[in-house]
Amino acid sequence: MITLIPGQSSLSSPMSYRRSQDFYISSMIQFNCDGSLSTTKKWTIKNCTSTSCSFAIVLNEKVMTTFSELYIPSRTLDYGVYQLTLTVTMIDSPNLKASSSVYVRITATGITANLVQLGTSMITRGDQQDLLLDPGTFSVDPDENTFDAT
Repeated sequence: MITLIPGQSSLSSPMSYRRSQDFYISSMIQFNCDGSLSTTKKWTIKNCTSTSCSFAIVLNEKVMTTFSELYIPSRTLDYGVYQLTLTVTMIDSPNLKASSSVYVRITATGITANLVQLGTSMITRGDQQDLLLDPGTFSVDPDENTFDAT
C-alpha cells in the first residue's frame, strides 16, 4: 500500500502550487508479504487536460524520480495540471507493483512591482533630487528569469 503526503487531491480538485514555489511529495510504503522487500521506485509526471492525464513529460536531470520522495524545484513545471504517480515494483517479483497518484495545479505567481531599482525602500529624502519611476525596468516576475513589461 502506498500513501502519498500530501495526498488529498483529484483531477477535478488538485493541490495548488505557485510556479515560483518548490514542493515535495512524500510517501509511506507498507508491505503485506513474506518475501524480499527490495523494491524499485519510479515517479512519472503526466500533463492533464480537464478529462484525462495522458502525456508523460520528461523532466531535467535535477529532479530525482527514483526515490520515495519527489522534490520539484521552482519553475520546473509550466502552468497547468499534472498527475504525479509513484510506482513501487518488487525486485524479486516484477509483476507485483503498486501505484498511487496525486494531482497538482501550477499557477502564476504575482508580479513584484518595483518602481525604482532595489525597491522603494531605497528612496531617501533630499533636496533637488530627480526620482525616476520605472516599474517596467525594475519589476520582477518570480516565475521567469526575466521580466517582460510589454
